[in-house]
Amino acid sequence: MNLYKQIDQQIRKLSEGRVFGYSDLDIDRKDYLSAAKALERMKNKGLINKISNGEFYKPIKTAFGELKPDYKEQLRPFLFENGKRIAYVTGTYLYNQLGLTTQLAVRIKIASRSKRISINRGALKADAVKSYAEVTDSNYTFLGFLDAFKDIRQIPDTTVQNTIKILSARIAKMNDKEVAQLIKYALLYPPRVRALLGAILESLGKPQDITTPLLKSINPLTKINLGLTKSDLPTIDNWNIV
Repeated sequence: MNLYKQIDQQIRKLSEGRVFGYSDLDIDRKDYLSAAKALERMKNKGLINKISNGEFYKPIKTAFGELKPDYKEQLRPFLFENGKRIAYVTGTYLYNQLGLTTQLAVRIKIASRSKRISINRGALKADAVKSYAEVTDSNYTFLGFLDAFKDIRQIPDTTVQNTIKILSARIAKMNDKEVAQLIKYALLYPPRVRALLGAILESLGKPQDITTPLLKSINPLTKINLGLTKSDLPTIDNWNIV
């Protein structure tokens, strides 16, 4: 089978609106130049469209014409490399998705450990931030959740108290394995994240052996200033939170 037919078969299997690049196609790197010519032919036939250098999409065809990929799909090539997740969206955009704020982000933030990812392409704009761990498909939701603890004083259009209430409710629904993962990654974050998580877990009645690693990781002389009282979180005294 020649390369054009090989690529054509793969693209026909993609859903409409899917963004893809060379690394998403099952071809050798040595064939990328030939693949570029094949993709150009497909673009001229209207089978695909180009979104940027090396990135294409399968247009969504409607009665009113063709539509571009949605916002999340346009982000996908920046969050994955060779089929593996290397980054995740954080900041106000994520906190809105978590129900922590009603405010929408003009610019999003993309967190990655391995590279700096900035975007300035039409309506798609993003700033790079450093993640606290290597990002994978299995941990990025935990990292984003912990980012909310880290940024708790900067989340717009809400209060620290309201954010704690929402995050506590979400943690209460987690199973033991998920809680263990949350603690594992929290130990990589600043003291306020570890203290807040520990205080919430304790207030939810989690066993002491679960919260002990968090407590031991915090300097007993460190004060976490968040303007909280015991009515906001009953266990704050045990975690040096004020």
